[in-house]
Amino acid sequence: MSQDALLFDFGGTLDADGERWAVRFHREYAAGGGRLPLKEFEPVFRQSDRELEMEPTIPAMGFRAMIAAQAELLRRLLPDGRTVDLARVAERFHAESLRTVSRNRPLLESLARRYRLGIVSNFTGNLARCLAELDLLGFFAVVTDSALVGWAKPDPRIFQSSLEVLGERPEHAWMIGDNAESDIRAAAALGLRTCWLAPPERQAPDQITPTARIARLTELPAVLAPCTD
Repeated sequence: MSQDALLFDFGGTLDADGERWAVRFHREYAAGGGRLPLKEFEPVFRQSDRELEMEPTIPAMGFRAMIAAQAELLRRLLPDGRTVDLARVAERFHAESLRTVSRNRPLLESLARRYRLGIVSNFTGNLARCLAELDLLGFFAVVTDSALVGWAKPDPRIFQSSLEVLGERPEHAWMIGDNAESDIRAAAALGLRTCWLAPPERQAPDQITPTARIARLTELPAVLAPCTD
């Protein structure tokens, strides 16, 4: 039985097929009549991220409450935020996330029987609560939330600290994530094998060559099998 460690990103990896939250929020916002193109929407979304991190109640928020809180911040920050039903945007975003998590849950349960699993995520201090709400927390031996440890990807310390908890060396670990820079390049620099989750049409940035590439998390076992047989 392999003792290799598998480290996962969270947002865009466990709850979506390689799509960032900003992209997914924008899709629902546009479907609801929002006027800003993605290029103009993204800076506003990043501002909502920063404000969400400073919310005093964020450590107690679960997944659904956090999505609703971000939608409320967007309602205030977007120029057309009061004319778009952002509560509905949050509901649709949440429902889509649940569908993907439900699809991925049996896979994670199976992987947890063969590997030691961890999460390394740039998050807001409430990642464990979100995972518990999604019925995923029990699969992970370590949950590394950047807001709690004080290091954010691509800082190598956030990966190293996770591997130390798991008792694994980098060469015996994989990093699976959707961000080519902070997940793939950063982990590869430490000697981890990497699996990039991205839509087929997305081009990899220059000088980033992941060990493997998948379009859905459910393709991961086929990637791992040649390395563990």
